[in-house]
Parts: sequence; structure tokens; C-alpha cells
Amino acid sequence: MEVTATEVTAEEAEQRTIRRAELVPDRSAFIDTVLPQCAGKENYALIGPGVSENPDQVVPVTAPHGFNLGVAALPHGITNSLHLHFTAEVFSCMSGKWLFRWGVDGTDGEALIEPGDVISIPTWVFRGFTNVGSDDGWMFSSLGQDETGGILWAPSVLAAAGEMGKFLSANNEMVDGEPGQPPEGVALTEPLSDAQLAALPRFGLDQMRERLAQPGDLHWSSSPFLDSRLHGGGAELALVIGYGITEDRLQNPKVYNPHGFSIAWLRAEPGQGVSAHRHDASQVFMVMDGRWRITLNRENPVSSEIGPLDTFSVPVGAWRQIESIGDQTGQLVVMTGGDGRVLLEWDDAVVSAAREQGLSRDTNGYLAPSAIVDRD
Repeated sequence: MEVTATEVTAEEAEQRTIRRAELVPDRSAFIDTVLPQCAGKENYALIGPGVSENPDQVVPVTAPHGFNLGVAALPHGITNSLHLHFTAEVFSCMSGKWLFRWGVDGTDGEALIEPGDVISIPTWVFRGFTNVGSDDGWMFSSLGQDETGGILWAPSVLAAAGEMGKFLSANNEMVDGEPGQPPEGVALTEPLSDAQLAALPRFGLDQMRERLAQPGDLHWSSSPFLDSRLHGGGAELALVIGYGITEDRLQNPKVYNPHGFSIAWLRAEPGQGVSAHRHDASQVFMVMDGRWRITLNRENPVSSEIGPLDTFSVPVGAWRQIESIGDQTGQLVVMTGGDGRVLLEWDDAVVSAAREQGLSRDTNGYLAPSAIVDRD
């Protein structure tokens, strides 16, 4: 396949490198931050504004990706209150131990989420969570679409915030009033009625378990890419949501339904990675373990090195090469825009070297023996 070439400058590469150490926390992103059980929670916008109710939040990367990416970071014992989304919301847990609950009053079910877990909460379902671990927790939060439509809070949350003198306007911004008394002349968000709440979908434990991918659920492919047998290649891939970038025709994801993006885990030993390729989808890497070097362009290469909890956004169409450069196995989340498979275009040198190793791709873009598909 052919995609439009994109050359990335060193300045743009640096702008798309989102380092944990440089992030600015938003401690008033949402109306529930006035509640005692939510005090101290930190939210970070990484790509796009997400669903924040604070117009002053800092957003490192504003270019449209077809999705939003943020972080939920909560100290021990702190809660994120019940709310629902209109687009997909997926949590990739990097640290901490989290108790998720769902349903109008949070009693339809609970799930314990730990590092390495990925959970996709269905749209139009109220969800909340608490950091029940002993340390601060960190979860990347992936949201579908550029325009998410905001969120709806459970009526109990709006009522509790109102008793603290904090209200939510009809245009989704926080406004101050007196305890139990909203400000005059401001149209407020109305809580859902009992009839509207009763009409919302409900999910049981078994249904939600199907949307949770724990490390023991993953099926790692040792040959997910054309360069799997080559020096500099050799990365392994485990699909979580959607088919994404795999070239292994036997791989299937844990979660199938459309999200507007795919999620997969990628891991590699030091010196391994993914050789030079490009494609026509937006893509973001979120590091869990190890250190990684992302090199862009072919003729004028620029590189960025990222470590745990860092993020890198690759421009659509840019040539990229991914290498694990730490002293331990590296693992990161690959988030790729779109609901369908994303076909990769490999550097000609990779194609030739793979063919020498007996590996090519069939018409569908899946790996196949060169002796069978390259007969002419």
C-alpha cells in the first residue's frame, strides 16, 4: 500500500513527546473535586481536551487524532465519582490497585484493576473507581472521537456538589453558588430523570469481564510483523481492542466492538523493536516498562527517547522505527486510530530482508511464506 509521506521536524517530534515529568496536573478538572472523597485527584490531558469541565486545563498535544488521551492519577483512598460517557472510555492501568464499580448507583458490579490490566467501560453506563492500593495510581484513559460530547454525572454527584456550592452549567462548565443555592441567571445541567435512568443499559459481572483484558488473558504473537525474524525487529504483540496493526492472521483481540481506535500491548527485549514502516492512521505509544527510542523519517531522521509513563504521538504517514533501548524487557501500549485493520507499508530494505528469510505478505496484508506468495 502507499500512504502520503510525512517528514517530521525535530521541533515537532519534541512537541509530540509527552514526558511524565513535565505534565501539569489539573486538580479541578471535574465538579466532583469539591467532594471530600475526591479531593486530591489529579487529571491530565495529553492529547485533546477530553471531557474536562475546566477550560483552563493544559493540553500538550492539540492536533486532532480521532481520539483523546488523558490520565487519571489518584492517591490512595481517593475516588472518581459515578459518571457516563457517550464515546468509548478505556483504562490502561500502569500502577496502583483500583476498584471499579458501575451502574446508576454503582451496585451493578465491581472489578479490581491492577497494573497490566486494560478495561473498556461500555458507553451510556455509569462508572466510578477508587484507588484501593497502598500507593498513588496511574491509568491512561483513552476516549473515542475528537469531540466526546462530555460526560453525564450521576444525580447523586450533582446533588452532593451542589450542597458544597459547586454547580455545572448547561454548557458543561463549573460555576460557583452558595451551598445548596445555585447562582442566579445561569442555566444548569439537569440531572437525568428516574425514567431516563431506568432506560440505561445494565451490565453484569460476566459481561464486564469480557471487556477486561488482564495479563493472563493476553495471547502474545511472536510473529506479528514482517520484520519478526530480522535484526532490529522481533517485537511481540498482544491485541486487546480491535485488530490494529497486526500482520498475524491468527491473532484476535479480546474486545471486538468499535471504539474509534485499537489498543494493543507491544513488548521487546533490549535491541529489538519494530523496523522502519509507516501507515495512514494516528498512533500513540504509552510506556509501561523500559526505555524506548522512536526514530522518525528516513532521509532526515529525528529521534525521541521515552520511559515509563511517557507518551509519544506519531504523525500520520511518518516513517517510524521503534527500539527497546533499556536494560530490561520493554512494554508499551500502542493506540492506533480507526476501527479497522491498519495496513503497514514497510521500508524496501525490510521487505527484501524478510523475503530472504522466507517471509512475505499475502494480498490481505498478512504474513505468508515467500515461496507461496512470491512465485512470479
